[in-house]
Amino acid sequence: MLVLMVIDGIDVPEDGAEPVDHVGELLQRVAGGDETAFARLYDLISPRVFGLILRVLVNRAQSEEVLQEVFLEVWQSASRFTPNRGQGRSWVLTIAHRRAVDRVRSAQASTDRDVRAGFRDLDVAHDGVAEQVELRIEGEKVTAALTALPDVQREALTLAYFGGYSQSEIAALVGAPLGTIKTRMRDGLSRLRAEMGVTA
Repeated sequence: MLVLMVIDGIDVPEDGAEPVDHVGELLQRVAGGDETAFARLYDLISPRVFGLILRVLVNRAQSEEVLQEVFLEVWQSASRFTPNRGQGRSWVLTIAHRRAVDRVRSAQASTDRDVRAGFRDLDVAHDGVAEQVELRIEGEKVTAALTALPDVQREALTLAYFGGYSQSEIAALVGAPLGTIKTRMRDGLSRLRAEMGVTA
């Protein structure tokens, strides 16, 4: 049996599970400058946001820095969240994913410079380094291809592959039937392959 308690006017399950889009309600209060709502929002979703960032960056220290950047952006731009266009948690996770990818790109640019310098200094090429560069370039292609997908397909794929959510969890998050989520993911993956020029 699900037992609810009321915190700051919002029903929250005692077991800590997040109710359906109370994040959106909190974001609307944050947009009005409500610091208590912001603290509650941070407590509620920062573990999930940190998990997504850590999956992208792997480095814990950098992930902690990006987490702070994400919540600073949430505080500053909460007024841009429109409840009728999606779930609050998805909105925050999208910001987190974008910030994490930006950090990867920044690190990649630095790494690429180092790799180029390293190749100039070495008489022989190292396959391992070349493979790492190739993987990073491929990651950039995937990120660029994702931006070409319709919002609903990109949201489903981002939540699944970067957020670690199951299809059932995504359905609950975005308020859509499970079958719809499966279709969005299937169509999204198909279009992603086409965007990347993958025929198999």
